[in-house]
Amino acid sequence: MSSSKRFVADGMLGKSTRWLRLLGYDVEYKNNVDDNELLEQARSKDRTLLTRDVDLYRRAVSQGIEAFIVEGERESEKLANVAKRFGLSLEFDSRLSRCPTCNSSLRAAPREEVASMIPKSTLEGYKEFWLCTGCGKVYWQGGHWRKIDAILSESRTLLKAKDS
Repeated sequence: MSSSKRFVADGMLGKSTRWLRLLGYDVEYKNNVDDNELLEQARSKDRTLLTRDVDLYRRAVSQGIEAFIVEGERESEKLANVAKRFGLSLEFDSRLSRCPTCNSSLRAAPREEVASMIPKSTLEGYKEFWLCTGCGKVYWQGGHWRKIDAILSESRTLLKAKDS
């Protein structure tokens, strides 16, 4: 799944950014950046611009910057469209996942290391934990994981339909 493809996303794609990072893709995102700065980030850091703004897309393309208009109403549709365009995998792999919050790498962390950082009930209820190497946030596959899995499954189904 590992991809050398790197992205910068506009302010309308905050949720999509989190999903792509969870799947292991390097996505820069700040929701308070103006269009000129986004274009400069894409150009100077050799990143593909992901946007929902047609005018921004046109400006990027006219400047020779690779860009993609992310269409879809539901996150599953947006993910399937990006995956189709760039050949991305929609399979979760904890070894490749990035922090949905800050985009840094995650690493497996022993329970003892995260014990003081999470609720005791969480420590007792789960066996695997990941620690962000940037912001220090701790992750685990909690009760919300069923929803995550369902959205990824729906995205894969939509992607298969696009390939048919």
